[in-house]
Amino acid sequence: MKEDIKSILAKEEWSRQDLVALLKTEGAERKLLIDKAAEVKDHYVGNKVYYRGLIEFSNLCAKNCLYCGIRTGNKNTGRYELTGEEVLEAARYAWENRFGSVVIQAGERSGKEYVRRVEQLLRQIKQMSNGELGITLSLGEQSEDTYRRWFEAGAHRYLLRIEVSNPALYHKYHPDNQLHDYQARLNALFLLRKVGYQVGSGVMIGLPFQTTEDLADDLLFFRAHDIDMVGMGPYIEHKDTPMYRYKEQLMPKMERFWLSLKMVAVLRILMKDINIAATTAMQAIDPNGREKSLQAGANIIMPNLTPVRYRDDYLLYEDKPCTDEDAEKCKRCLEVRIKMAGSEIGYGEWGDSKHFSKRKK
Repeated sequence: MKEDIKSILAKEEWSRQDLVALLKTEGAERKLLIDKAAEVKDHYVGNKVYYRGLIEFSNLCAKNCLYCGIRTGNKNTGRYELTGEEVLEAARYAWENRFGSVVIQAGERSGKEYVRRVEQLLRQIKQMSNGELGITLSLGEQSEDTYRRWFEAGAHRYLLRIEVSNPALYHKYHPDNQLHDYQARLNALFLLRKVGYQVGSGVMIGLPFQTTEDLADDLLFFRAHDIDMVGMGPYIEHKDTPMYRYKEQLMPKMERFWLSLKMVAVLRILMKDINIAATTAMQAIDPNGREKSLQAGANIIMPNLTPVRYRDDYLLYEDKPCTDEDAEKCKRCLEVRIKMAGSEIGYGEWGDSKHFSKRKK
């Protein structure tokens, strides 16, 4: 006999089968799930939403992931890297407007000069902001030495999305070579924890070949690896990628959106005190996607601070919203959206993961 959703939500521990059932909820049952997630969020992390001012530092990438619009094999995008002045100007805007933190994100690459340049920028941001601006990095797989240098220069959070936790599926979405190795990505997560970062990861939702059971395993992966923060959202295809040929096999975009919302809600209940981002990809499908994510358990928002002239060249997927909004317009828009979602903004606060803080104690 099928167990009802109320009974599952009342449990202290969930099985993989329970997670699958929750991810398949619709209508009134889905509302029960989201309401429960909102209740858990309010109790464990509160009603505040924390800003991470997003600086898309560069779309140069050494990798050739089969789903990504800035993959090295895509010759239809203009390549760029921000100057030091542009990075510092964006960081200064975040600091002066009391965002609390920034995220520096880029395509994945390494090399001595690149590592040195990032390290220098981190020190400059810390100096410019009197140490007040928190810094998250999302710069891919690096060596332990590089992670340590960046950590000592001022970064304290690092987002490295696994994208899909099933190794067999991982190889469907990445070229079969040493540069795209599942075990190397896992090892990078261990190195980040060893160095001392708050460690973040995430997955894409609604990929071709992916099952609900795979998504349940993704949630269990986050718990098994004791992840501190998660950024995940719907897979949105890009016409200049090999994965685009599976476009007709994908579930409709709104189904991907609702499935992503349920993933946020289930994760909030499963890992009560972690940070969860309301990702831009949610808004790419539903105009109110980020607000709905906040109401389903998310507590992090990333206003885009990248200079507008570069935005259209940092398209990981199609239909990315807000590419024409400057930092000030984006800030005003998000203030309204967050208020509409019934939340308040934690101005001037780093908003570190409570899960991480508890582990450190």
